Amino acid sequence: MKKESEFAIEVSKVWKLFGKNHKAAFKAVLEQGISKKQVLEQYDCVVGVADVSFTVKPGQIYCIMGLSGSGKSTLVRHINRLLEPTYGEVLINGVDIMSFEDKELQRFRNNHIAMVFQHFGLMPHRSVLDNISLSLEIRGVNKNKCLEIAERNLHLVNLDGWGNKFANELSGGMQQRVGLARALAADPDILLMDEPFSALDPLIRNQLQKQFMELSVKMNKTTLFITHDLDEAVRIGDRIAIMRDGRIVQEDTPENIVLHPVDEYVSDFVAGISRLKVVRAHSVMTKLIVFENKYGQINSDDYPTYAEDTPLSDLIQSAIDTEKPIVIVDKQNKPKGVIQYQDLLKAVIDGG
Repeated sequence: MKKESEFAIEVSKVWKLFGKNHKAAFKAVLEQGISKKQVLEQYDCVVGVADVSFTVKPGQIYCIMGLSGSGKSTLVRHINRLLEPTYGEVLINGVDIMSFEDKELQRFRNNHIAMVFQHFGLMPHRSVLDNISLSLEIRGVNKNKCLEIAERNLHLVNLDGWGNKFANELSGGMQQRVGLARALAADPDILLMDEPFSALDPLIRNQLQKQFMELSVKMNKTTLFITHDLDEAVRIGDRIAIMRDGRIVQEDTPENIVLHPVDEYVSDFVAGISRLKVVRAHSVMTKLIVFENKYGQINSDDYPTYAEDTPLSDLIQSAIDTEKPIVIVDKQNKPKGVIQYQDLLKAVIDGG
């Protein structure tokens, strides 16, 4: 059943308990409020996901992160029903995927959802092009069309000329690009990416992150991206959800999570993150009316101007080049605020 929705993904009150007595354990959780530890001790069940709700807008990159065992990979497998929730609702483009029988679910997955894993999962006996076109073959697309689409997606991930090679002839980074091309070839509405770059060397990982972000903008794919690395989440995510013990403990923009962690657990995550690339001008500026009430009216033409989403690193460079205050403008290029040298120092030292 489909309902009108502004969201590509809607997850509402999802629980997942593993174990033979999961129904009784879940009842005890709801009625008695027992803890994850008590669920294990009393019912020999494991709480994988606990009362998780979130939404993802079309075209957004939504990162879910946490330490090993936090529930992030368990959660993402509910989006395409590789796991059945103990309780809760999952909607994809307004469609309740819990309502599908097996054949309907398989058809929906093939047409709307693609997944990229940490381990590439390429078939060694098939060529690169044949690996990419696998989902199209399953749909019954003719061979020539399959190869045409595979070639086009191979070009997208910068692997022209490698189509006739076998997977074991490619490096790890190249194999992961093939995995991404295979997912894109299906032209899904939703991309599920479960730590796709974590097994790669740092240099290759950075290159693929950059390429993925470029492709995401170009193709406007809604992406659920699982990672244990906050640097990666901050770099690529429009929004981030941080999980602990199966629950989301904070969900916000990368900037707000770095600047305003809700507890010590999140603070430990963000402690090593440089604010220079995360914090934006709008977070550290003084509103124009407040500034002018204190210092008098200014002519923005006489000062350096930057957009409100300019990162702190660029603002610092401007402060080095000139001692003048920086005028921050909105999307219509109208002055919105002012940043002084001391504002930048404060932002670097304590987050604003």
